[in-house]
This record gives sequence, structure tokens and C-alpha cells, in this order.
Amino acid sequence: MLKRIIMPKKTRPTVRDVAALAGVSVATVSYVVNGRDDRIGADTRERVLAAVRDLGYAPNSSARGLRKRRTERVCLVIGSLGSPVQEQLVRDLHAAADDDGYGVLTLIVDSPAHAAHATRLLRQGVADGAVFFDSARHFGDLGELARGRLAMVVVDNSVTPDGFDVVRTPEYEACGEALDHLLAAGRRRVAFLGHRHDLELGDRSARLTAYRDALRRHGLGADGRLVGAGADSRVEGYRATTALMGLPEPPDALFVASDRAAISAIWAVRDTGRTVPADVAVLGVGNLAEGSVIRPALSTVGQRQVDFSRVARLLFERLAAADPPGSREIVLPWSFIPREST
Repeated sequence: MLKRIIMPKKTRPTVRDVAALAGVSVATVSYVVNGRDDRIGADTRERVLAAVRDLGYAPNSSARGLRKRRTERVCLVIGSLGSPVQEQLVRDLHAAADDDGYGVLTLIVDSPAHAAHATRLLRQGVADGAVFFDSARHFGDLGELARGRLAMVVVDNSVTPDGFDVVRTPEYEACGEALDHLLAAGRRRVAFLGHRHDLELGDRSARLTAYRDALRRHGLGADGRLVGAGADSRVEGYRATTALMGLPEPPDALFVASDRAAISAIWAVRDTGRTVPADVAVLGVGNLAEGSVIRPALSTVGQRQVDFSRVARLLFERLAAADPPGSREIVLPWSFIPREST
């Protein structure tokens, strides 16, 4: 039977209060609430859980973190939200975190100022580890964070491993193969609709560089009127495509740096009275499931199955290791996936 104890009003119940109410030791309560109760009898476990419910006790994660020198949190440092590819990364990271008993914080870093703020938080120990996705270009020395005992995985094609793991995607090669397909089929006015950061990065953008190099390989000069932003959202993709279709010499193919904008581009081409691919071929990037069901199905570049579970596993392997592994570098394969739109 549970003993009755009187709690002062507005006082947060402690593990000692639970132990007193259940008639067990503080250690027994700790074993039960932390899931390490294999050797504790069912009756004792139930008394502890009943006391937890009766008192409304919640473990003090901050105090536990101080004892273990762990926050039991990881951080996703991401350039933006809203892309289905990013949403898949979020789901895969949360699934891995749940399996290991971690929570996930998200920091949106789309500028050097936001990177400076994120760096301060990570140095202060807001999380035990972090995955950087579409955000590394805004940071300075990521190795400094790793040397501060932060477990890190960086998804980026230009960062050099320095005490952390780097995941690369061969975007340039796969985009080049797709563009060669378009140009070999006789397309001669191929437009590029990129993200704003593609245009800012210029030659450091794999997708824009693949476009320029493919034109050169096929003996074509670049037309500045056919290069612009439009891949950051569905609305931008539609508007940019409509503007291109209004040119005196409109393009006969579109290379759009995201599938979500490429799908909007297909609608925009249709709404100007043209057909895909007879009048205008459309190529996207990302291999979203939506692209396979639209008609015509969208040709694209990306992982054949969008999956970031391997990225998440790298992070939790680092967190679990007594001696963290050296810097690792892995590649997520990308392919050209031809469908009806080209």
C-alpha cells in the first residue's frame, strides 16, 4: 500500500519523494524511471510507477545530463525547411534519435549571422551531436566545433573532414549525365532555374557548373536570359517558367534544380499552351515521389530511394563510441532517372 505524504504547494516532486511514497530506495526509483529495471520485481516496479503517477514526477533531464555529461539531445542544423528531401532527413534523424533515447533540436542557418548564433549555442553544449545539411557554407571552421567534443556529420560536397564525418552526393556527375541526355536529344535552348544560393555560389554550385559545362561539351554558348532563380518554391518555379515561356525565343528544355519547382514548371508550360516534352522538356533534381505520379512523369536526378538513415547512423555511432572514430567520408549514390518529361 502507498504511504501518504504531504507535498508543499507548487513544489516539484523529487526522486526522494517518489522513493518515500513507494517505500523503496532512491536507486530503485532511478532504475525504474531510466528503464534499467530488469532485476526489479514486478510488484516493486508497479509501486514506483504508481508513485510517479500519483506525484506527477518527471525526471530532471538537466541534472541527469550534468551527471552523465550528456544532454541526450542532437541538433539538426539545416539551411531551410519545406523541401520534401529535408522532411525525409528530419524523419530519419528523429527515428534514429528515438531508438537511442535522444531528442532532436532544429536550428535554421541560412546566413553567416545565424551560423554565428548556432556556433555559440553548440559551444555552450546545447546538444551532444549535430547533423549539418545545406548549411555548412555559412560556417567558418567546423573543425573547431568537433574539437570541442561535438559529434558531427556534415552533408556537403566541398567540406574537408576534420574530426567529423562528411557525406557527399555526386550531384555534378549525375546532373551532367542528365543534361547530356537532353542535349544529345537535340535540345538547344536549355534554361537553368536554380536556387538563389546556386546563383550566389556560381562556379561553386555543382548544379549550375554541371549546366554550364554540359553546354560547352555540346558546343553551345550560355544565354544569360535562360539562367535565373526559380527552384526555391513551387510558386517561384511557376512564375519563372511563365516568364521564360514569354521570351521571343523561349527555351526548349528546362533544368530545374528542385523537383518541387520542376513539377510547377510542367504546369506552367501547359498553361502557356505548350506540351511536355514535345515542346519543352523538363528535368528536376531530388527524385520526389510526387514526380513519379505526375503526367508526364518527371525525369530527375537524385538518390533512387531518398533515405538519410545512414547519415543518422553515422552520428549515433560517434555518440556511442568510447573512442570516437577518425574522420569518415561516405557517398550517397546519385543517378539520372529518365522518365516521360524528357
